[in-house]
Amino acid sequence: MAKILGIDLGTTNSAMAVLEGGKPTIIVNAEGDRTTPSVVGFRPDGDRIVGKAAKNQAVTNPKNTVFSIKRFMGRRYDEVGSELKTVPYTVKSGTGSRAVVEIDGQDYTPEQISAMILSKMKADAEKYLGEAVTDAVITVPAYFNDAQRQATKDAGKIAGLTSTCPCLTLPTALSRFWPPTATTTWAATTGTRRSSTGWPTSSSRKTTSTCARTRWRCSV
Repeated sequence: MAKILGIDLGTTNSAMAVLEGGKPTIIVNAEGDRTTPSVVGFRPDGDRIVGKAAKNQAVTNPKNTVFSIKRFMGRRYDEVGSELKTVPYTVKSGTGSRAVVEIDGQDYTPEQISAMILSKMKADAEKYLGEAVTDAVITVPAYFNDAQRQATKDAGKIAGLTSTCPCLTLPTALSRFWPPTATTTWAATTGTRRSSTGWPTSSSRKTTSTCARTRWRCSV
């Protein structure tokens, strides 16, 4: 059975894990680290770097180094005024008034930037596991709204991952969605109300609920 990759896509750093012997195991990246900086750098020569290498050149290339992209996920430009003051790169209003990053005259959505981070993590996980990875559970904060959760799923899709986005801690998320049965996958994807796994079966949507066995609150 193919492994499901658990990803904590963080604002500053990201981490990934799989279940081995029923327990979550952190996967080290290509650099041998347990976490990957959530940073993407665009070099003058056209090369794109992700993770530690991007973070290391941020001081000398601030305008073309993107970090904290999670703060802009699924948000309009007019919603991110305070966040604009914390980053040196250019963020502007794009299609549909959404916040986008401009690098050397080219616009990148937060989903595209996040997908670059996820793509590196996917490649590192495949090298570690020795097999292809196509499915992932990507955790999101409890305060994320539907647009932000969908944007995170879209980032996973761009990176080649079929993903669900529960508002759980990484170990809990892995445990919740393993083994990957049709019931749990469907429930997580549609955000329905109750099932034998603790996920709902009704199609009615609620504004908020408390996720079973966790302290997080989430939209379902």
